[in-house]
Formats: sequence, C-alpha cells, structure tokens
Amino acid sequence: MSNPASPPAVDVLDERPGLTFPPGFLWGAATAAYQIEGAAAVDGRTPSIWDTFSHTHGRVVAGHTGDVACDHYHRLGDDVALMAELGLKSYRFSVSWSRVQPGGTGAANPQGLDFYRRLVDELLANGIEPWLTLYHWDLPQPLEDAGGWPARDTAARFADYTTLMADALGDRVRYWTTLNEPWCSAFLGYGSGVHAPGRTDGADAVRAGHHLMLGHGLAVQALRAARPGAEVGVTVNLYPVDPASDSPADVDAARRIDGLANRFFLDPLLRGSYPEDLVADLSTVTDFAHMHDGDLATISTPLDLVGVNYYSRHVVAAPVEGAEADPAPSCWPGSEDVRFVTRGVPVTDMGWEIDAPGLTETLRRVHDYTELPLYVTENGSAFVDSVVDGQVDDVDRLAYFDAHLRAAHEAIDAGVPLRGYFAWSLMDNFEWAWGYTKRFGMIHVDYDSQVRTPKSSAKWYASVIRRNGLAAQ
Repeated sequence: MSNPASPPAVDVLDERPGLTFPPGFLWGAATAAYQIEGAAAVDGRTPSIWDTFSHTHGRVVAGHTGDVACDHYHRLGDDVALMAELGLKSYRFSVSWSRVQPGGTGAANPQGLDFYRRLVDELLANGIEPWLTLYHWDLPQPLEDAGGWPARDTAARFADYTTLMADALGDRVRYWTTLNEPWCSAFLGYGSGVHAPGRTDGADAVRAGHHLMLGHGLAVQALRAARPGAEVGVTVNLYPVDPASDSPADVDAARRIDGLANRFFLDPLLRGSYPEDLVADLSTVTDFAHMHDGDLATISTPLDLVGVNYYSRHVVAAPVEGAEADPAPSCWPGSEDVRFVTRGVPVTDMGWEIDAPGLTETLRRVHDYTELPLYVTENGSAFVDSVVDGQVDDVDRLAYFDAHLRAAHEAIDAGVPLRGYFAWSLMDNFEWAWGYTKRFGMIHVDYDSQVRTPKSSAKWYASVIRRNGLAAQ
C-alpha cells in the first residue's frame, strides 16, 4: 500500500520557460517480473533460472532471493494506483514466462495469465498504456536444463510462448518488446556467469546471443501473425565506448568492446549482418557454425520501434604488455584482456560513471542505423536512500534524471525520433546479483513491511510529466 504520509504530490509548476518535449511524448516507468512480483511458487508458477540461481549459495549478495521481492503479485491494485498518482502515461513490465507457461512448453497456466490480464485491465482503467516485455532474463528452468539459450530450440520455444501471450493479451496491449538487454542474458549469464544461469563459456555466450536474436525474430513474426496491429520492438542496452588515449592499441581495444557491447546486436537486428571485424575478433572463440542459412533474415525482420537502455559509458585501454591474464570468467569473449578505465568522475552506488551526454550520443548513433521511432526504455541510477520523517530526499537521483532528460531533449533537437522515456525503476526491487542492497526506485520499498514511499524524484518526475518538459535551469 502507498504511504499516506507522503503521497506523490507535486508543487506548483515553475512557469519559467524550460524544455518542452514533443506532443504525445510517452512518459513511463519500468520494472521486471522477477524483480518485483514475488509469489514465486503461487498459482502454478514454476522456477526460472533466476529462482535456481538466487537459491544457489554464493550467487546473490546475502543470499537474497526474489521469492517475495516487492510482493507486487498481491499488491497490483495499490501499485497501479501509485502509477496513476504519478501521472504515468505508460508502464513497461515484463511477463514471467514460467508463470504463464510452466516448463516453457505446452499449455498456458490460466492463473498466471489471469494475473497479467488483471494488470493490463487495471492499467487501462487508469489511463496508463501497457508496454509488455516478453523476456527479461527469467528463462524457465526446464528450458535451461535442455540447453538454455545456447541451444537453438530455445528460440523456437520463445516463439511459441509469444503466440500464447499475443492470443491472451494482444487485444489490449499495443506495445510489445521481445527481449530486454540480450547482451546481459548472453554474456553475463553464459560468459562471466555473474547472472543466471551462471555458466562460464565464451562460445556458449556467443551462441546464446545469436539464439536470443533468432528468438526475437521468430517472436516478431509470431506477433505479426497473431496481432497485425501491434507495435513491436526490441530493447538493447548500449554504451558509448571510448579509448583511454589516441594510441592505436587503445583505439583497437575500444573497437573490440564496441563490437561486443553494441554492434553484436545492432548490426544483425537492423542491418541483417554481423560486423566482419567482430567475427574476426571471435575467431578464437567460435566459428559461428551455430548460424544457419536464413537466420540473419529472421533476426532482421522489420520492426516498428527500437528501445534503448542507457546507464553509462565505457572507457577502455589495451592490455598491459606482459601482465598476467585475469583468470576470472569474462563477459568479453575474445577480448578478455582489454582494460576498463575509470576517469574519476561521479559514480552511482553501482559504481557506474554518470555520463548524461552519452545518452545523446547513443541515441544519435542508433538513429544512424534506422529511421524507426526510438524510446529510452530504461534509464536510472542506484543511490543509498533512507526514509527520514516519512520522506526520501533522493537529490542525487533527481539530478541524474534531470541531466539525462536534458540529454534526451538534445537528441530530439538533433533530429532523433525519440518518442518516449521510461524511468528505471518505478520502485526499489531485487537488483539481480546485488539482491536488495541496491535501490534504483523512484518509490522506496520497505522490504519488511512492504510500505511504499514516493521519493523526491517521484514527485519531481510527476511534475515533468504534467508539464511535458523540464523547468528552466
């Protein structure tokens, strides 16, 4: 329930000229199923890879799990009421695959589908556009047991699941995202192993990335067949990648990391090909025998929009000659020895450098690939928050949002067709391998009482939505 002592009221709007966003700009907030829903074994839901991973000793900080999380499954109505108080125009949520299709195959679980039907109906009743993400990292455990994303068949199972969801909710959901951040699923899940399922094989990571994109393409085709009027896209997490110096070695290091972080996905999805230099970089890891004829045509099935998640910038340098290789598994197969450089600029509680101009740069780069409408589908920051006298004055997060929205506006001024912005996150939640130790939310969650307290950033964001823009600086 919301905390009546601190409703997300907004002050009288500053009437000085500021930055106005285009008419109809879609203001939203985002969450993910495993991070907020809880009810992990309720109403027919079966384990996903994140259930297994979080229950494995040593995988998640302090042994935290998503068993209860924010208990959104039982607090749906209250949480949507909070969204309405904030004035959100859209809510981006993900579906727990194993909640609606236990085991990842076969018939739908009616109770699982009913939860998402209730959510969508509640959103629509409050004038909030549902934005459904089909996959946010929580693969049903039986599909992982059968090989996971490195196995080609998982892509086909994802298409079947997509058809199930389109049949169930396509009459009420207009916006669909197939995958959220496939880089994380592939390279953190199967490369470094710091995310579920915790596997550490570079070749598996590359295969997983390819099959995730293949599943995406098949899912787009399934949505088109089931719901021709749907607006379909994919969300990729992108980073500007800069060399630490202008030395040829550092420039090449930046090229390599840019290939794995950005072009590995942008090029197949939007150009129907892998970059030749990336394939060469990965030649010691894989021969790409997992790629079949026709895959790239499927992966590049035309889209209606592209979602961009942006958090920070990478600055990299060439390996130090003669230095011993780091024995830890890497999320950068074939480029494990590239060094990531810190610049001494302010960072969030995640240790991520704050770089708002990088959002402008990233949006302009994606626009170089495509004329499709773009959406910032995640952008936000973790900071240490505390409730004092019923209030959470998160000035650092507020400043982060303000700077990044100004950067988004700069991209619009440069001709980027940016159509919306989703703050990450609506509320504090289970932050993957960090458990409950990192807070990204605009709404504070007391995990013991489940009391929700809108922070200063939430009240500020409500005023941004009301004015469709930012106050003068």
